[in-house]
Amino acid sequence: MDFKHVSVLYDECIENLNIDPDGIYVDGTLGGGGHASGICARLSEKGTLIGIDRDRDALNAAQKRLEPYPCNKIFVQSNYSDIKDVLDQLGIDEIDGALLDLGVSSFQLDNGERGFSYMQDAPLDMRMSQDDSFTAWDVVNTYSEKELVNIIKTYGEEKWASRIGKFIVQARAEAPVETTGQLVEIIKAAIPASARRDGPHPAKRSFQAIRIEVNDELGQLERAVEEFCDVLADKGRLCIITFHSLEDRIVKNLFNKRANPCTCPKEFPVCVCGKVADIKKVTGKPIIPSEEELEVNPRSRSAKLRVAEKKR
Repeated sequence: MDFKHVSVLYDECIENLNIDPDGIYVDGTLGGGGHASGICARLSEKGTLIGIDRDRDALNAAQKRLEPYPCNKIFVQSNYSDIKDVLDQLGIDEIDGALLDLGVSSFQLDNGERGFSYMQDAPLDMRMSQDDSFTAWDVVNTYSEKELVNIIKTYGEEKWASRIGKFIVQARAEAPVETTGQLVEIIKAAIPASARRDGPHPAKRSFQAIRIEVNDELGQLERAVEEFCDVLADKGRLCIITFHSLEDRIVKNLFNKRANPCTCPKEFPVCVCGKVADIKKVTGKPIIPSEEELEVNPRSRSAKLRVAEKKR
């Protein structure tokens, strides 16, 4: 299966990276290389792209796609939250810009074998990296009812989380839940028919929640934002595309904290805490897809782009 993925907010990302042709840039969620191709197209032979992804299939696909570009290209199978370790191993102290696209790729969603999709029956997997051992099967079959309810409510913002958690535990008491198809039927049974008539697929929020839990997506994001801000060179930019309100809140809050680190009481006439901002926010409100993009790629509907710039 070809690694296909429509790059969300492509032009906006490339424009906001302010690419120096001779600079060093990181695509921390390389995917099929869509955004990375836009970066490489603007780099000279002296410029460098570091492409990071947890997914071997993504790295292989991107490597082929980026072959025509003359810049230096380094491909690393790792988690973007380990950016400091990656750069240390490469002997690089700082970078001129970075991009993180937190969306699940169309390839992963459409490839039934990976278990991300509620539209195809497959083993319960949902791992971003095939090398990880912890899967969606473990979440569904070993978490307590309380834990299941908590992640479905928190990560999926699902109003029927309590019923879904209860129904999962009841179903697995008879036999383990092995496939996405089985899980979908359990979720459908848990949600009243009247609530299933409108809105998105009834399993969408629960699948999202389980995927986030399997891959520790929010914990990894929080660590990554801090580390990427640390390794940016002066005037280097960090572009982050989120698809979930919890993700966007993390990025927004961490950008705010780095841009306004002062902890002095508001009534103090001058700052005495000594904390100095090391980034400035390029975007106030996040950039969202245009109507034209939404027509071409409906999956981009929830995308939000926030941009920060390093200042020293």
